[in-house]
Amino acid sequence: MKTIAVTGVEGFLGWHLRVHCHARPELKILKIDRSIFADPGRLQGIMCQADAVVHLAGMNRGDEEEIERINIGLTRQLIAAFQQTNARPQVLLANSTHRDRETVYGRSKRQSADLLAGWASEAGAIFTDLVLPNVYGEGGRPFYNSAVATFCHQLASGEEPKIIQDSQLELVHAQTVAGAIIAAIENRMSGEVRVQGDRLSVSECLRKLQGFDRSYRGHLIPELKTAVDLDLFNTYRSYLYPRYYPVTLQLHSDSRGHLFEAVKSLHGGQCFISTTKPGITRGNHYHTRKFERFVVLNGDAVIRIRKLLTGDIVEFKVSGSVPQYIDMPTFCTHDITNTGLSDLTTLFWAHEIFDPQRSDTIREPVDI
Repeated sequence: MKTIAVTGVEGFLGWHLRVHCHARPELKILKIDRSIFADPGRLQGIMCQADAVVHLAGMNRGDEEEIERINIGLTRQLIAAFQQTNARPQVLLANSTHRDRETVYGRSKRQSADLLAGWASEAGAIFTDLVLPNVYGEGGRPFYNSAVATFCHQLASGEEPKIIQDSQLELVHAQTVAGAIIAAIENRMSGEVRVQGDRLSVSECLRKLQGFDRSYRGHLIPELKTAVDLDLFNTYRSYLYPRYYPVTLQLHSDSRGHLFEAVKSLHGGQCFISTTKPGITRGNHYHTRKFERFVVLNGDAVIRIRKLLTGDIVEFKVSGSVPQYIDMPTFCTHDITNTGLSDLTTLFWAHEIFDPQRSDTIREPVDI
């Protein structure tokens, strides 16, 4: 068991780090939120337990004086807790490529890194300066965390995104960052660790997202050629959930019967059909990358979805009498229950062919 204390635990990157560790019982997360920072005794108690401290808390945008005061002040509070308890955990700072810029935010990041490096040198501890480019992913806060979050929010809301400055971006998904954090702790990396991302311009990023939006709203799943395409598409889909679903498909009927198009994809993937007895539930798992679609063909069911690390469950009642699909958002556990009196027939489609060695199907009950 490795105990990892995390500041900024309720933030965007904090949530992704907790999700990353959720499926690994050998990693124990200790949450450091505002209430802990406000109570020096509780903060010191956590420092005494931690093998590593991941410092994510801080302010990205807003009043310049407040950015400097908060970012440097939080770092000084951590150092004071280490010194008062003689604790020497490995400390990892989520730094930014903006540290090289002459902005208040950049200076506050540089100074935080210098303060932690100085403490680590004196205490004989490990300090990891994790330098991050532009981080994006599911759950990002629009107009705050990244341009990707803003664009996805606007497209999902039917708005027309505007480019203020067409600069170059280096994008990295939050789960890649979470993996880099855990690797740095497990390998006791010290000094600067630079996380590499994918480079594209703001306009290229927006064109990708607009193409995904047009295709998806037209019931056509786009071609997902690269890992960044899949990550951007899944991020975009997360902003549609839950209000966009279920999506009703056009039913074509004539004297011969009925027909509808359940899945149209430029990507490929795998389709399978199951039957489920009355009262039986399937699922209770989540995916970190897999794009999965549910379509009820016959019978009545309820599909339930819960975002990880929350208690909020969204329910969708679906029936084979009305062809509809619901696409499962990543990092949300889900299940489907037959609520009818006869067998339920469901079509499932995934964007990739099932590989038992990397199934990306992680057990997690919807009910907690």
